[in-house]
Amino acid sequence: SSPVPAPPILQLEECCTHNNSATLSWKQPPLSTVQVEGYILELDDGNGGQFREVYVGKETMCTVDGLHFNSTYSARVKAFNKTGVSPYSKTLVLQTSEVDIKKMVAVAWFSFDPASAHADIIFSNDNLTVTCNSYDDRVVLGKTGFSKGLHYWELSIDRYDNHPDPAFGVARIDVLKDAMLGKDDKAWAMYVDNNRSWFMHNNSHTNRTEGGITKGATVGVLLDLTRRTLTFSINEDQQGPVAFENLEGLFFPAVSLNRNVQVTLHTGLPVPEFYTSRSAMQ
Repeated sequence: SSPVPAPPILQLEECCTHNNSATLSWKQPPLSTVQVEGYILELDDGNGGQFREVYVGKETMCTVDGLHFNSTYSARVKAFNKTGVSPYSKTLVLQTSEVDIKKMVAVAWFSFDPASAHADIIFSNDNLTVTCNSYDDRVVLGKTGFSKGLHYWELSIDRYDNHPDPAFGVARIDVLKDAMLGKDDKAWAMYVDNNRSWFMHNNSHTNRTEGGITKGATVGVLLDLTRRTLTFSINEDQQGPVAFENLEGLFFPAVSLNRNVQVTLHTGLPVPEFYTSRSAMQ
């Protein structure tokens, strides 16, 4: 008798979630010659429960709607022919959005905080714009600290002279104020010049990434305390991988800069497109 099909391969790069729907794509192993008549896609209940069939047919792609928000689903697929059914593919884990992205606005509005800033920081524009009167890097924090939820803010680069390295990120309230953000263990930052960026925490520099800033650029900071991650963007494109993971506690938005840089803070923004689809192979 003819053999059953080989297990299909879920195509991670084509699988994604958007709001509360998930799109899954799969294929037969490239070297498999066994005839396939169709596929069975199964999804669990988003809560680690039983798998159920959500699609049976010949297609190799399927979009499943009506999933729960803020849930983690497992998906798997198997192939069948007249002889029988293949083993399952690997299981793909999909995270749906916390809430409907169309309605998801980061509600926190905040300004920079003169009270906790280094004395060399110069404030203007209702404490939304900062620069510095020193050639050394000085730190300024946002007024609002976050310990849970999803928060996104942007800094527009108003002035950028002589290729300095401003740094952007989050910090504890008692972070060093007279050094670049990320020099101590109380800040998690990305510092960037006109060509490239690095992540820095506790004076450890990682993930050098091409792509810098100029006057007029926008740096985005995305603090997700549900997933406990910090992610950065430049001009609305994610810059490098997820910068930091396993973040816990109270974090304040933070910037370090010298007299060659001026930035303006923008808050109350919707969560950006680059962040709204996520999937991972288990």
